[in-house]
Amino acid sequence: MSKSIPVWLIVVGFMLPVASFSEVINPAAASLADFCAKYPRPEYKSLKRIIHNSDWFELYEVSPGVVAIYEPHQWQEVISYLIEGDEKAILFDTGNGIGDIATLVYKITEKPVTVLNSHTHYDHVGGNYAFDRILGIDTDFTREKQEGIKNAEISIEVSQPALCRPTPNDVNESNHIGRPFQITDTINDGTQIDLGNRIVEVIQVPGHTPDAIALIDRKAGLLWTGDSFYSGPIWLHAPETDLTAYRQSLQRLVKELPDIKALLPAHNTPWVEPSVLIDVLLGFDAMMSGQLIKVPQGEGLSEYRLKVDRRFSFLMRDEDVPPLAVAR
Repeated sequence: MSKSIPVWLIVVGFMLPVASFSEVINPAAASLADFCAKYPRPEYKSLKRIIHNSDWFELYEVSPGVVAIYEPHQWQEVISYLIEGDEKAILFDTGNGIGDIATLVYKITEKPVTVLNSHTHYDHVGGNYAFDRILGIDTDFTREKQEGIKNAEISIEVSQPALCRPTPNDVNESNHIGRPFQITDTINDGTQIDLGNRIVEVIQVPGHTPDAIALIDRKAGLLWTGDSFYSGPIWLHAPETDLTAYRQSLQRLVKELPDIKALLPAHNTPWVEPSVLIDVLLGFDAMMSGQLIKVPQGEGLSEYRLKVDRRFSFLMRDEDVPPLAVAR
C-alpha cells in the first residue's frame, strides 16, 4: 500500500472496520500543491515512455515485453505491469479502479491476458472485475477481498487531497467502490506460468499481507516485489501485517539477488537497483532493535528512518517497535 507519504498524511486506517484500509488521508491537513509538486519523478527520465490517449495512466517500457502502467495523478502512485510472452500475457495487479485499465491493456496487446495480483489490498485489485481469468493465493484474506469494498470505505481515495487532476469516467466520492471479483484459479509458491518464451515464477512472500507474492523472471533477471518493497515509506502497520513473516520474506528475496538485474515495485518507481533489498533487511533489523530515527505521524504511528539512507523507511505502529528509537 502506498507509499510516498508526505508529512501531512495522517494514517488512521487501523481504526476502520476493513482491515486493509491502512492508508487514509486527513483532507483538512492536506496540501494539494505539496502533494503534486514531486511530479514528475526523476527516475522516469531514463525510461522509454509509450504515448497513448489515456489521461489517467502513463505507460513506460521498462524491459522488452514489460510495460509499467503508472497512475501518477493519485497519491498512491500505483504501478501495475503488463508482462508479455510470445503467446500470452500476465497483468500483475490492476490498479486502484479509478481508470479503465482493461480497455488500456487490450489496446496494448492482443494476447490473452491473465490477472495475477501481488496481494489483494484495494489499490491493486481495482480493475480485477473486468477480466475473465484471475489467479490468486488460496487464503481467507484473499477470499474476503473478492467481495469488494463499499463506497464509505474507499471514497477518500478520490477526494481532492488525494488527486493531482480530475478523475476519469465520472468517478467521484459518492460512487467510487471496489468492485467484487472472482479468483478463477489458485497458485502457490513455485508456480511457473509459461507465457511463450517467457516463464514467470511465483514466490510467496507473506508479511505485508497473508497473500503477498513476488514474481520472478529468472531469464530476464527481473523481480516484481509488490508492496514488500518500494522506494519510500514501506507500510507495515495494517492489522493483517505479520512482521515475523515479513522479515523471513525479505530474507528469501535477498537470496534471489545474485541473478537479479532490477526490482519492479508496485508503487512510486518501476525500476530499482536490487542491492537495496539488503539494506531494507538490515534497516528492518536496526528498527526492531531501536536504532532508527522515529518521526511521529499521529494516531499511534511513526515513520522510522535510517540516519543516512533515505531511499526507504518504515511506517509502523509505535507499539510494534522497541522504544529505543530516537523521536524528533
